[in-house]
Amino acid sequence: MDQHILEKWLKGWSLSRGLPLPVKYGSGFRVDVGWPQQKARYVFPDFSHEITDLANSIVEPWIFLKVCASPEVFKSILPSHWVIQPPGFMMNCSRPMLSKKIDLANGYILEVKEEMPVSIAKVLTNSGDIAAIGRLIFVDDFVIYDRIETNELHRRRGLATIILKTLENIAISKGSTNGVLVATEAGKALYETLGWTLSSLYTSVVIPQDQSPLQSPLLPGTSGHAR
Repeated sequence: MDQHILEKWLKGWSLSRGLPLPVKYGSGFRVDVGWPQQKARYVFPDFSHEITDLANSIVEPWIFLKVCASPEVFKSILPSHWVIQPPGFMMNCSRPMLSKKIDLANGYILEVKEEMPVSIAKVLTNSGDIAAIGRLIFVDDFVIYDRIETNELHRRRGLATIILKTLENIAISKGSTNGVLVATEAGKALYETLGWTLSSLYTSVVIPQDQSPLQSPLLPGTSGHAR
């Protein structure tokens, strides 16, 4: 994975959530997230010895290691308390998305908040509940699509596509179509129908609270933490 592209995506990811921007860490990056179930994340463009070193030195729960590679790379090097997370897919779309005309059904309202660097598109119900939402973040010559979500009660109605195309219109109005996102397994198929292509697999691992060596009665003196 191109380190330059990864940095742009991770910066967009951080801006989307109002978090500190990523800082360089060896060949990758670190973001201090500060959430109860994600304290920090280390993200690398390729598998390297730095990931192995971190996996062996971190014993605190909820610090994520992420790499643009297959989950297979972790299986022989991870201490047993690390858990591989559901797969992700780094994707890009460097031209306008494929046309897919979908009209917003009755009972829904499209709301757009266009700001720099983060724009937000929402589909709301008539009662004001969020049926679908997504964000677009401008990072230099890239546009990052992030947090594209549809409420499970409103799926299979084309709302995610409407969100994506609405965000794309904002990007095009600013002269940019160089899109990057990380998809879930469920979302990947939708993006492919719109012309997105796979750049890299994206694998995450973490020590959950109940598997941390810090919690183990066999290790009463352990007090490790992330670097």
